[in-house]
Amino acid sequence: MTVEDAFLSRQRLLVIAPHADDECFGCAGTMARIKKLGGEVYVIVCSVGDLKHYDGKQAMVTGTRRINELKTVMEFLQVDDWDVLYRDEQSHLRLDAMPRRDLIAQFERESKLALDRLQPTMLALPVSSYNQDHEAVFRAAFTAARPGVPSIKPFQRIVLGYDNTSLFWSLEREKFHPNFYVDITGFLDKKLQALAMYESQMRDPIHHSSVQNVEFTARVRGREVSVEAAEGYMVFRHLL
Repeated sequence: MTVEDAFLSRQRLLVIAPHADDECFGCAGTMARIKKLGGEVYVIVCSVGDLKHYDGKQAMVTGTRRINELKTVMEFLQVDDWDVLYRDEQSHLRLDAMPRRDLIAQFERESKLALDRLQPTMLALPVSSYNQDHEAVFRAAFTAARPGVPSIKPFQRIVLGYDNTSLFWSLEREKFHPNFYVDITGFLDKKLQALAMYESQMRDPIHHSSVQNVEFTARVRGREVSVEAAEGYMVFRHLL
């Protein structure tokens, strides 16, 4: 076993996703690799609900369908457990209107996969973007992961921000600049298969939120570090 594989095999990864599919856009390859090596993977999805696509067709995707897609993906990736925090229409796509302390409390101690309960060794957050839910989740989760006395508050030694295909449309000071990479050469197909299971969310090939574009992005990230395919992350904390 390589040093890198040995490191990943010991991880208990918690991915916090604003919506069902965000975890796959950013982390599905890493999740699959960790599981293959014997590590643990958990996912918190913050909000699932009915969604009217802004696609000129006004097509409605029900929250029930999205939950079913999520369940299929979680089973396919063999995650150890997953949870959805909010399934009501008042919260979906309105997490920014919720008091931040309520989201922080969910991440810290109230949800079944909260940091206090799960005590993950590696935490993956959605980086800030123009999406209001992503912004709210990032700020709350980043706060929940703040340093504290380890004997009082569980401390995550590795805190990462994960990629999303929409991040190209960001202000210059908020651009995504990966400085931590996970080689997913052997897991790219599984990442793409998982994304394709979110059938209601995948777009036409020309769109940034398409399976084809995710493959292109993974291969570009791979070339940045001289492997076939990779997922890129921003390091917020890595304590050895």
